[in-house]
Amino acid sequence: MKRTAGQDRSLTQRWRPATRAVRGGTWRSEWGETSEALFLTSGYSYEDAATPAARFAGEAPGMTYSRTQNPSVAMLEERIALLEGAEACRAQASGMAAMTAALLCQLSCGDHLVAARAAFGPCRWLVDNLLPRFGIERTIVDARDNAAWEAAIQPNTKVFFFETPANPTLDLVDLEAVCGIARAHGITTVVDNAFCSPALQRPMEFGADVVAYAATKLMDGQGRVLAGAVCGTNEFVTTKLLPFQRNTGPTLSPFSAWVVLKGLETLDLRAHKQSETALEVARFLEARVPRMLYPGLESHPQFALAQKQMAAPGCIFSFVLDGGRAQAHAFLDALELIDISNNIGDTRSLMCHPASTTHSSVAPEAREAMGVAEGMLRMSAGLEDPEDLIDDLDRALRAVGL
Repeated sequence: MKRTAGQDRSLTQRWRPATRAVRGGTWRSEWGETSEALFLTSGYSYEDAATPAARFAGEAPGMTYSRTQNPSVAMLEERIALLEGAEACRAQASGMAAMTAALLCQLSCGDHLVAARAAFGPCRWLVDNLLPRFGIERTIVDARDNAAWEAAIQPNTKVFFFETPANPTLDLVDLEAVCGIARAHGITTVVDNAFCSPALQRPMEFGADVVAYAATKLMDGQGRVLAGAVCGTNEFVTTKLLPFQRNTGPTLSPFSAWVVLKGLETLDLRAHKQSETALEVARFLEARVPRMLYPGLESHPQFALAQKQMAAPGCIFSFVLDGGRAQAHAFLDALELIDISNNIGDTRSLMCHPASTTHSSVAPEAREAMGVAEGMLRMSAGLEDPEDLIDDLDRALRAVGL
């Protein structure tokens, strides 16, 4: 395969994010295809016995096995790294594979982790249930409190782990402050940036060490495949992440990589347009529901922080109804346009009841502590006309007496 100009780092570093999303990480075969080629192969053949020996020893470049390298996956990894401003990236089989790999590749028995209280349900399960099985200690903090992070540090603390905005409470973490605390103590920060994508927020610009993604969400953006990614320095990816991934196998398929590559081409357009729609819809809901949670609204307690570290407030918001689970479920059942679905970042608008779906694996007391109320609903705004979404929400609100 021939590398195009998109692979010349001196050129790609001059490109702006929207250009990188379309052109970055492009390889072309001798056929000169304009769209990235799809390499559906598990293995590779060699001209002689010395070639694979050199590749496996790390003495020569080239593919060895698609659990470790694949041209389609490698193109995606290079493009995401360019968008993130990272030295390197490794794609993963799913978002949770990315979160698990980003933590387990660097934590061992006896280490300590500080994690945010508000988090995606499976991420809290990972921290509360899986890591302790391997003797990894953890402290849970209110991520909005910068002092709480420093107060939780122990001599064996190795990682800070958080998402911002948090799912589904939309709590924000002050990236610059918390990453600065971590660096001052030699602690690695792992940031889940799935709610924003690099189109709306680039945590490494504020000092983050590792950024992890559910590329299933905004990066694909059309609800088609599962995918994840972990970005970091060349040293982190090569010495910590790659050995873990090579030997445990959370491998992304070439087809899924190709689909996400296509999604990245429109990421910047979608992310900003969906943010505009979310803001318009959130303003409507704010006047009708008891509690609205969206960093794009001036009523959000961290509105100023959102303005500082996010290019736009994102497509996701939550709101709380006073009638608990019964009223929340009735509201969902009254929707006609918006789909009941626990995915996010799709071109279609989606809504779910976190307490009974995305956070059902979290203990009730932990859900309550993180602010996931029984009356909470989370919406991911799509690309429909905002007025149609507002009409649908208005009907559902009237159906439940609001």
